[in-house]
Amino acid sequence: MADLTDALNAVVGLLAQAIYPNGTAQPSATGDPVVIYPGWPQASQLDKDLAGFSNGQGGRVHITVFPLTGETLVPAYSNAWTPLSQQAATVTLSVAGQNVTLGGVAAINQVVAIVLSTQAFTYAVQASDTLTSIATALAAIIPGATSSGPVLTLPAGAKIVAARAGGIGTMQREVQRRKRPVQVTIWADTPDRRSAIARLIDPILAAAERVDLPDLTSARLVYQTSHEIDATQKSNLYRRDIIYTAEYAVTQTSNATQVVVAQENIAVAVAGATSPAGIKTIFQ
Repeated sequence: MADLTDALNAVVGLLAQAIYPNGTAQPSATGDPVVIYPGWPQASQLDKDLAGFSNGQGGRVHITVFPLTGETLVPAYSNAWTPLSQQAATVTLSVAGQNVTLGGVAAINQVVAIVLSTQAFTYAVQASDTLTSIATALAAIIPGATSSGPVLTLPAGAKIVAARAGGIGTMQREVQRRKRPVQVTIWADTPDRRSAIARLIDPILAAAERVDLPDLTSARLVYQTSHEIDATQKSNLYRRDIIYTAEYAVTQTSNATQVVVAQENIAVAVAGATSPAGIKTIFQ
């Protein structure tokens, strides 16, 4: 799941791309060294970096991304489970008469199934399994079946409907949605440096309606306000705050197995009767 830290880091990454379009090892778009990070600056380091422009010690402009108070909950868009990722099955099964031959690669996170007309049998592949051991495990749970190497043999009276393998994927759902004010602050030693940075990041933030998060959801950015602070007690500190709200989802994930067996119960009844005459179960 994504959290506030992920949302802040996503904004930091967005700003870094604007300031360093050619990479952080190359000069910034303004020509001045710039550091961009989530959180609030350490006062002593900020003073040292801003003074470095004038004293020859190596100055740096700071850009910080800081969460403000006032977090609120908003209605979740949907709490329905949706597929997030899926691992394809690597085991194959081929049927010839009463024999089922296993092929491919034995690996975890998949299930193999033998579907008969009257019953279905499934087996979850283990980390230590081989194709031979999978066939052995299936033979142990299917009455009358035997195995030799990777070949499973069903008894003569068994009708094989299907033999298949399915992977195990990940599902995700939204359980909560939060909205939090986020303050992007430019800390510079002159108004010109502050303005040069602002001209770069302001349109980038305005254009970025959403930023992607590690859990494959996104945070919605909505502009709120901005203001400048020229601190009189520090002659070389010029600051601009740009405030957005970041709306993001709290998500829950769960493993989900691909459907390898379908069971259908069919009720047989006479018209007007109070109860079914019988129920027939079909496996597919």
